[in-house]
Formats: sequence, structure tokens, C-alpha cells
Amino acid sequence: MIPVSDLLVVVWYAAVAAVGVAAAGLALLHRLGGRSIAVQLGLVGVATVLATVSGIVVITFMMVLNDHDQAVVLAVVAASGAVATGVSVLLGRRLVAANRVLVTAVRTDPYRVPGTRLPAELAELARELDDAYRRLDEAHARERVLESSRRDLVAWVSHDLRTPLAGLRAMAEALEDGVVSDTATVARYHGRIRVEVDRLSEMVDDLFELSRIHAGALGLSRRRVGLQDLVAEVVAGTEALAKAKGVRLWGDVRGRTPLEVDAGEMERALRNLVVNAIRHTPADGAVEITGEVDEGMACVTVADACGGIPEADLPRVFEVAFRGESARSPGGGAGLGLAIARGIVEAHSGQIGVTNAGGGCRFVVRLPLMP
Repeated sequence: MIPVSDLLVVVWYAAVAAVGVAAAGLALLHRLGGRSIAVQLGLVGVATVLATVSGIVVITFMMVLNDHDQAVVLAVVAASGAVATGVSVLLGRRLVAANRVLVTAVRTDPYRVPGTRLPAELAELARELDDAYRRLDEAHARERVLESSRRDLVAWVSHDLRTPLAGLRAMAEALEDGVVSDTATVARYHGRIRVEVDRLSEMVDDLFELSRIHAGALGLSRRRVGLQDLVAEVVAGTEALAKAKGVRLWGDVRGRTPLEVDAGEMERALRNLVVNAIRHTPADGAVEITGEVDEGMACVTVADACGGIPEADLPRVFEVAFRGESARSPGGGAGLGLAIARGIVEAHSGQIGVTNAGGGCRFVVRLPLMP
């Protein structure tokens, strides 16, 4: 049995030889950090084999062996090292081939997850790339839709501004040139100028509100408020418009429903829905506002008698400046009311949608209840 002291000496020399080879391998690996992964993997394999072989070789020469035994040990070690090195190189080439498959897939338009079996890490990377490309495509699609909405907004706002501005200029010139002088006509012109200025101011306010929503700068001053109070304020604020058009307007909220919202912004969102419903409801029609608790959320429904919206247009109702061909008429606004309503509701972590029902439209707003 080998003495412990001799065993420690053997372990010491074998460790020193292995550490020396490993240190040299790490230094060389650092210098080759930018080379192919196959070269680096081959170097790791060679360094590992040499670290093992070096210890065996040192111990072989330290031990009292005849020339024949030393030759046999060295030959076996050399053969094993060569085979191990070859295996490392083959593994490196396989990994490089898998990497090339992934690179080819990335360079292909559109990107598809390679059907070839890949190592687990590269397969995970391929799946992450597929997810990243999918999100990028969705972002591009949203960007195209937004850009189209912006173009429509500019075109439609320009259209809606041209008519009142032309009327204001004509009335101002008539008053300035003395074309109209009787008191009744002058008073009527002054009243009409005031109406058009208010309308233009409303459009500017809508544009400013929409820009705040899109910029994420819509500051909310939340406070406890009852859904009954919100609906009552909206009905009171739109009752005159409904009476002027001959539309019946009423609201009803079942039970007490506390919310924590920005009362001013939420009233604006609901008022936009009600005003839109009144504008598109014919005389002698009715607009109903109901509130209730549904599936743990406050639910406000605005139902009108507009005759319904074409199914193809339903997904676009809340887009910026979308009004439909039949709504392009002076006095119809810039088509921002529903987009603003959606922005305000979503800023409150709520949901808004529209469906056709009962010969008209049903706009539904769902808001979280106060904790």
C-alpha cells in the first residue's frame, strides 16, 4: 500500500501540472474570445484533455517504471487524448452548424422557427426571436394604423375647419364693409360668430385632450364618486341638446355604486358617448343611460336609436377621426369624441366597447369598483 506521504506528493505534482495547463488554456481562450465558438469549444476540450494527460505523464515519469511500461502508458494516454480532442472538435462543428441554421432563419424574410433540431439553448433563442419578430410585426401594424389615423385626422379637421372659418370671414367682412346694417341682422351675425367660435374652441380642446392621452400625460385626480352622480351630471349637461333635437333622454343607475375616478375626465368620456348618441338618433328617438354592477365591475350602457353601425365599421369606431362616410357633415365634430372617451376609460383601467342592438348601438363602459 502506498504511503500517505508518497500519495500526497503524487497528488501535488499532478495538480501542479494540471493547473499549469489549465491556466495556459484559459489565457489562450481569453485571447481567442472573438473567434468561432467551434474554435473555443475545441480549445476547451484540448485544455481539459491536456490537463488530465499532463498529470498522468508527470506521475509516469516520477514512478519507477521500466521503459516498456512507460511507453505503454504514454501510448494509451496519447490515444485517449486524441480521441477526446476529436470528439470536442466534432461537437464544436455540430454547434456551429446549428448556429448557421439559426442565422439563416434570421436572415430569411419572414422569420420562421427552424424545423431542424437545435440544442436546447439555441432552440430557446429561436423561440424568443420568433416572439420578438411577432411583437415587432404587431408594433409595425399599430404604427401603420396610427399613421393612417393621423392622416385622416389632419384631412378631416382641415375639412371641418374650412367651413366655419369661411363663414366667419364672410360675416366679418359683411360687418366691416357695412353690407349689413340693420340691428336684427347684425345681432344675428354676432350670435352666429359666437357659435362658430365656440365650436372651433371645442375642436381645439378635443385635439389638446387627445394629444395628452396619446402622450401619456393625462393626469388623473382620483376621488370617491358615485356612479349615480356621474350619470346625473351627464344627463343634466346633455339634456338641452336632446330637447333641441327632439330626442328623449333618461338615465338610471341601479343601487349605489362607488367609484374612484377623476370625475371631470370620466364625465367628459360619458358625455362624449351621450352626445354622439343624440347626434345620430332621429327626432322622437330615445337615448338611454343605465348603470349597474356586472361581474364585479361598474357597467355604464349608452343605448341609442341610430339604426346601427355597419359590422365592418364596428372595430374602427374608436379610432382617431373615424366617423363613417355618412357622418361627414358640418356640425358633426372632428370625429375625436369616441377616441377621447376610449383614452379616458383605458386610463382608468377600464374597458369600452360597442355593439348593434335593438335598432341602434349600445356603448358599454366597464370600470373597476372602488376597493
